[in-house]
Amino acid sequence: MRVVVTGVGVVSAAGVGRQALWSSLMAGRSGIGPLRSIPTGQLPCKLAAEIEGFQAAQFLRNRKLQKVMSRDIELGVGAAALAAEDARLRVGDIDPERLGVVFGAGRISPTPHELVRAAAACSRDASFEFERFDEEAMAHIYPLWLLPQLPNMPACHIAIEHDARGPNNTITSREASALLALAEGLHAIRRGVADQMIVGACGSELNPHDVARLSLGPDLTRHADPTRCHGPFDLFRDGWVLGEGAAAFVIESYTSAVRRGAEIYAEVLAVAGGADGAGDENARRGIGLVRAISAALRQAGIEPGELGHINADGKATLKDDWIEAGAYHQALGSAAERIPVTGLKSYFGTFDAGSGAVELAATLLALKEGQVPGTLNYETPDPLCRLNVIANEPARLTSSLALKVNRTALGQSVAAVIRR
Repeated sequence: MRVVVTGVGVVSAAGVGRQALWSSLMAGRSGIGPLRSIPTGQLPCKLAAEIEGFQAAQFLRNRKLQKVMSRDIELGVGAAALAAEDARLRVGDIDPERLGVVFGAGRISPTPHELVRAAAACSRDASFEFERFDEEAMAHIYPLWLLPQLPNMPACHIAIEHDARGPNNTITSREASALLALAEGLHAIRRGVADQMIVGACGSELNPHDVARLSLGPDLTRHADPTRCHGPFDLFRDGWVLGEGAAAFVIESYTSAVRRGAEIYAEVLAVAGGADGAGDENARRGIGLVRAISAALRQAGIEPGELGHINADGKATLKDDWIEAGAYHQALGSAAERIPVTGLKSYFGTFDAGSGAVELAATLLALKEGQVPGTLNYETPDPLCRLNVIANEPARLTSSLALKVNRTALGQSVAAVIRR
């Protein structure tokens, strides 16, 4: 059964809404700038990709539900509302029993102020007395405090908002989550248990807890200039920038799309996953990504040379980009040095599960518009990558086939083949 994408919704620092995102991508305009929401005095990276002007209430029919939504959930619900509107998927017009949701989410942290009073109740003489937590601290915690931190809540709220009573699931596989959600939605439609699925992923790494935690690691850029940071596959890359965002998609059978008169962005030919497994050699070779790409191409029935472009994971760390580039050479052979490659995190940052979703949105828009956005801050090719990276300026498409990939730091990988 043919499955197509009929709706795209995006919330990102590079634009809220698909048109705003596409304008930024074509203009080479990044959403990365100084981090403003929290103090940055002691932070090694003072940059972030923050979304300005986003109000979740404008996307909700029942605004009371916002009381139990974290930032991640709000972003996911907003993206899903935009995707449903784009696909003209209105409550009451379709069978709710045949509409499902599969959504990706990551680690959702509470904000510090939520626990200040509870922590103070257990503090005595600069020490923390855990035994007092049950009796004294719990009285200062909101009874529904846990709900905004649960990763299954984006899928739940989206289902409530759109009266989607069909298959429902949550994927928590970091950057791979969005494409894995796409895969599950694809299978649900092909199995005949749903006519339409809302899929995607959301994430925010700008919670003070997350900023502090990730700042302890080696992977954040130390660049102070937002126009120079986060350059995937560049010889002088030094890491990524924290961000926030979400993207959602309406997918359905080709027959359903034609019957509804919906605009079709592209057809999803295949999605496949893989994991590195045990052993340093497997990780260094990115064997999970090699297998994911090979399986996706085999399922789609196409040869590597037919691909018009690759939308890369492009983490912009030395190790991750070397592994990713090496996997392309293993899976695609000599075509790896010819196929145009773009890495787009330099526009909207890195934000766990949501990053791959916004990148997928860019791939779909590229196929629709016939152009591929350039990779920002790619100036000096890394000889250890040997890829045909589209640098800074957009390039015209020469094929209607695209490969989108994502890989987590632990080696879980996924690849999707999409055709205009």
